[in-house]
Order: sequence, then structure tokens, then C-alpha cells
Amino acid sequence: MDLRLYYQKIREASSKIADAFPVVVSKETADGGKDGILNEVTRAIAAKMLVEGLARLASAEESAALRQEQAARRAATGGGGPAHRHAGSAAVAGRPTT
Repeated sequence: MDLRLYYQKIREASSKIADAFPVVVSKETADGGKDGILNEVTRAIAAKMLVEGLARLASAEESAALRQEQAARRAATGGGGPAHRHAGSAAVAGRPTT
């Protein structure tokens, strides 16, 4: 495998992806990968998955459906992410806590 060509393909694929966090749809693979699973990933991971043939970019409708489902899940569970749950609990080394 020519690594220069491989990484060039990844850079090209990455430059064609508009979203910072695109939604990809998995493809079935011989090692057990399931077809049709939606995931929101970074641009770099999406480009790698596209080049390796593991996924395709989701359509606008598929992306919107995933994000609506995520929003509904967040609303049902209280809406707080890690920053919300741990607000005010971070200690800075060398500073006394008050």
C-alpha cells in the first residue's frame, strides 16, 4: 500500500466534507460491521471511513433525523452533558478550593 496516496485520498475526501461533524452511514463489512448505522463523527474520521469503504456520507434527511433523535434523547434525560454534570467540580492544581 502506498501510504502517500492513502493519506492524499483522506485529505481530498476531508476537504470535500462541509460539516465539522458529519453524519456517516455504515456499510456492511466482512468482519461484522452492520449496514445502515448512523454516527456523527469528526471530519477526519469520516474521510478515513469513506476512503476505506466503511461508510458513506448521510443524506441531509438522514442527518436531520439523527440530530432530532439525539435532541429528543437529551431532552428526555435532562439535557445535561458532561460539562453540565460536573459544573464547578474542577480543581486547579496549586490553588486552594473555596
